[in-house]
Amino acid sequence: MFPCSPTDYMCNCSSTGSPSMDQCNETTGQCECYPGYTGLQCTDCEEGYFTNGTGEVCMPCGCDTTGALHSLCDSSGICTCKKGVYGSKCDECQPGYFRFSDTGCQPCQCNNHSSSCLPQSGTCLNCQGSTEGPLCEKCKYNFYRPSAALTDSCEPCPCSTVMSTGSCHIDTNGQPVCDQCQLQYRGPHCDKCKDGYYSSDSICMLCECNGNVDSRTSPRVCDPDTGQCLNCSNNTAGKHCEKCAEGYVGEDCSELCKVIPTTVPPTTQTPTTLSTTTMSTVTTTNLTTLLTTHAVLPTLPSASENITTTATVSEVSWTQFNIIILAVIIVLVVVLMGFVGGVYMYREYQNRKLNAPFWTIELKEDNISFSSYHDSIPNADVSGLLEDEGNEVAPNGQLSLSTPINMYNA
Repeated sequence: MFPCSPTDYMCNCSSTGSPSMDQCNETTGQCECYPGYTGLQCTDCEEGYFTNGTGEVCMPCGCDTTGALHSLCDSSGICTCKKGVYGSKCDECQPGYFRFSDTGCQPCQCNNHSSSCLPQSGTCLNCQGSTEGPLCEKCKYNFYRPSAALTDSCEPCPCSTVMSTGSCHIDTNGQPVCDQCQLQYRGPHCDKCKDGYYSSDSICMLCECNGNVDSRTSPRVCDPDTGQCLNCSNNTAGKHCEKCAEGYVGEDCSELCKVIPTTVPPTTQTPTTLSTTTMSTVTTTNLTTLLTTHAVLPTLPSASENITTTATVSEVSWTQFNIIILAVIIVLVVVLMGFVGGVYMYREYQNRKLNAPFWTIELKEDNISFSSYHDSIPNADVSGLLEDEGNEVAPNGQLSLSTPINMYNA
């Protein structure tokens, strides 16, 4: 039997992993492999290479030397990454991590108010809980953190932007206090009115006292709820110290109110003399009423005594002064009406006396003649002057008697 010739030996090298399918070591049969390939026939991939599922072509894994634990990858080419690192090649930080390094990536430091940050600087993104800052460590404007723990959320300041700047801080007792109140407000929460202001629908308004309240003696100036001015000075009064007090007078509230000078003028009492003659009972009654009413008037100093009383009575108020004047006027009107009534009644009495009918009786031989004294009653009825109804009145105004004359007395 004869040995085989060299040409009869087949290397069977991989056409993909080896440059030649027929060239191999005659002793071992090892084929010459391309980089990334290994095995007797160059059909396997070296470490750091993978076939990508094809089973033939070996490709480098390309794992990042900083982020990967080693250069190996699985058959899909996915590398094994360090902590906080991800990606098929382990070349970037996972969400919520930053600062890519040989040790991997660090978790974002956002005090539990955010789960993401910039991968290089670590600046937190989308801070929650009314926080802000690179690490979500600060409260937003007009918010405060009830405790010192940065992981606690921030709460709104109890400070209105109308009454204060809106911001606040924690005092030594752990309570929120407004940083700065507006001009007219005060208090830890700027919810009270300062001295010199009052609340009008929860808005502090300046007290309107027309400059007639001394803030040194009355710092409050006006009632904080109603705006009523307190302790009006300069002899003024009213809700806004806008008018003079009782017993004082002035041009307006801006000027000093002065005491009202009260002058009692001299009054001359002139007795009323009534000249009357015989009057009727009605006239007498009216004159009596007139004199009685006149006697009710208070006795004033007479002019003959030449007494003039002028006094300044600051205690007398305007109201009392007006009442006194009104009473005097009423009494004078009553007296005048009584006097006029008396004169009227007296004139009526005189008129009636002058208009009364008078009759004259003329006795003649056979009859009695009556004649009227007043022309205003020329046709007076004289039928009732005699007792006898049989007598007749003549057309000439004479009364004819049918009874003998000797039956009448002269």
